[in-house]
Amino acid sequence: MITEVKGILIVDDSPKDVELTIAALAEKNLANEVVVAEDGEEALDYLYMRGKFADKNGLPAIILLDIKMPKMDGIEVLKHIRSNPQFKSIPVIMVTSSHEERDLVESYSLGANSYVVKPVDIVQFIDAIKVLGIYWAVINQSPPRPHI
Repeated sequence: MITEVKGILIVDDSPKDVELTIAALAEKNLANEVVVAEDGEEALDYLYMRGKFADKNGLPAIILLDIKMPKMDGIEVLKHIRSNPQFKSIPVIMVTSSHEERDLVESYSLGANSYVVKPVDIVQFIDAIKVLGIYWAVINQSPPRPHI
């Protein structure tokens, strides 16, 4: 049986954090394509295959979602994802610098699969992303996506 290798969607407005995340995933030699959305609106464009993502196909294996972003924050994106049956089973990991309890509680109440506070230390950040990438993109078994 051939298993489709699904992409990893990184939604983050910090070029430095995106670069570190991509480098950490590359160190683990993951075969998954990595797609970057710089804000919440771009993330939804990717999922709904519109705008600059109109020609892409397939849903991501995992979404690494920052909270504090311009245009549309990560909490709002998570609400959209969990309200659409087509996207509901995609694992969403909140990867954020927010230590605010209300963000943590709201993320889980909206259906986030995990909440990871970005470590200030670069080595810790890279190690955390490696573990997330391997677990969610390779080891975790997701249910089949509904055909809508």
